[in-house]
Amino acid sequence: MSDILLFAAGSLRLAFAPLLSAFQRHAGQKVTAEFGPAGLLRQRIENGERPQLFASANVAHPQRLADLGMAGAVQVFARNRLCVTVRNVPALTERPLPEVLCDPRWRLATSTPGADPSGDYAQRLFERCEQYWPGQGEALRRRALPLVGGIDSAPVPAGRLAAEYLITRGQADIFLGYASYAPALAAYPALAVRPLAPPLDIEADYGLCLLDDGAQRLAAFILSEQGQDILSRYGFMRRTG
Repeated sequence: MSDILLFAAGSLRLAFAPLLSAFQRHAGQKVTAEFGPAGLLRQRIENGERPQLFASANVAHPQRLADLGMAGAVQVFARNRLCVTVRNVPALTERPLPEVLCDPRWRLATSTPGADPSGDYAQRLFERCEQYWPGQGEALRRRALPLVGGIDSAPVPAGRLAAEYLITRGQADIFLGYASYAPALAAYPALAVRPLAPPLDIEADYGLCLLDDGAQRLAAFILSEQGQDILSRYGFMRRTG
């Protein structure tokens, strides 16, 4: 059996480490994984790189590959949601979250829209804010600093989480990211993770696609009960349907 090259969204790194180890024990097939912003990974595939499987933090990027005839049908394999990590100070933890987000004295950071789906979900949040508080969503969009996930972004050091790194270094007071990171972020007393309640809750569907039939067993394992259990342990919600 040939080895599998997997391109996967960076937010899957923590969960996919044990998942891929379990798959390799189960299938006896080696997997090499490259993690990064899903939009940039999709561009690399369009430019000629050929992983056997692409696991994205949204459905749009793998669907584009399918529409181009470069990949098979897209399958949703996990779900996530947006959350807010803040500096752990009363002014950011005790006030209602919409007030905190809309207060211009706080530096608000996101991933880079277009390159990283997390940044796209942040833009969706701003659109939602604009619906309920006209003018505030546009103000958020203008204030937001896309500090990670772009082709020219400064890299986050290995082993660090973007929210922790940016807030600890004083580059941001608030970071919009994925709720799947909340268990890992709980280890940092200088940070607090605040969930987004309706009407501001933004959910994220993660989609995968095959670019080569040699990765069918890996795709099936990710979708299997065992694969779903591992993803759940790392903060992801189970796929529906």
